[in-house]
Amino acid sequence: MSAQFRDHFSHDSACYAAHRPTYPVELVEFLARESPARGRVWEAGCGSGQLSLLLPKRFEHVLATDASAQQIAAASAHPRVEYRVAPAEASGLPDRCADLVVAAQAAHWFELERFYAEVRRVARPGALLALVSYAKTRIGADLDPLLDEFHDRTLLGHWPAERAHVVEGYARLVFPFARLAVPELAIRRDWSVEQLLAYIRTWSGVNALVKTGAGIEFERFERELRARWGSPAAKREVRWPLCVLAARL
Repeated sequence: MSAQFRDHFSHDSACYAAHRPTYPVELVEFLARESPARGRVWEAGCGSGQLSLLLPKRFEHVLATDASAQQIAAASAHPRVEYRVAPAEASGLPDRCADLVVAAQAAHWFELERFYAEVRRVARPGALLALVSYAKTRIGADLDPLLDEFHDRTLLGHWPAERAHVVEGYARLVFPFARLAVPELAIRRDWSVEQLLAYIRTWSGVNALVKTGAGIEFERFERELRARWGSPAAKREVRWPLCVLAARL
């Protein structure tokens, strides 16, 4: 997040930790394969640790930082993950200490010029930099139009401006490095309608909508989603295609 730290998520960090999807092991395998070594990782903007807890599967030590103390407090402990409250632009980490610098669903909040300067300071020569983002929720032809209508139209004007980078798959995010080829990756979860709605309630756009007193719009969407879903006990595959900007430094 930027030096001014526009905080959209600390208000309900416990729900964010409980209901945001974690990342696929294939992402961690890619990061490990492309990193020059598997010693230390700096994860910037780690939130409540959705990626942090997976990185020790292939890396020795993870330094996970976030500007939000509430998000850090909601993260689950791991013996090889060290959480610190610090902005991405001023991590406080030693020079040339990281084999991998990664930011997952976070880089669009950063003050990028200062973040990249910090990356160059913290990264070892040849280290891997990876900015990860997941796209809009996909389920199937029967539900995707409803999700898109709610995301794109009902929440229009309620999303922070930075959210546009996520929707665009980081296509216009400043990334002044030679990009590496990245395999097709996606988060996949078998979820009930209740699990999906709990996730949607963590959206910054939904939080802003409710704050304006227009919560009835979410209630209308919720009723329609339940009606189209069918049995409340039914589980369906929910997908989020991943975008990864990766480069060696």
